[in-house]
Amino acid sequence: MFHQNISRVIRWYKGPCTFEIRNIHAGFSWQTPFYDHIIRNQQLQNIEHYIEANPSEWERIQIL
Repeated sequence: MFHQNISRVIRWYKGPCTFEIRNIHAGFSWQTPFYDHIIRNQQLQNIEHYIEANPSEWERIQIL
C-alpha cells in the first residue's frame, strides 16, 4: 500500500512538471525508473560517510 502511495505522489508531481518543462525544453524526459528503498541504520551511516568523504575524492580524482 505504501509503495502505491509513493508512486501516486511521484506521478502526480511529474505530470505537471513535465508539461511545464517541455514548454521550455521540448526534448525533456525523466530518468526512468526511479528507485526507492528503506535505509536502515548501518546503511545510513555508510551513506553519511560517503557524502562527507566524497568532496575529498573529487580533489584526488582531478589530480590524477
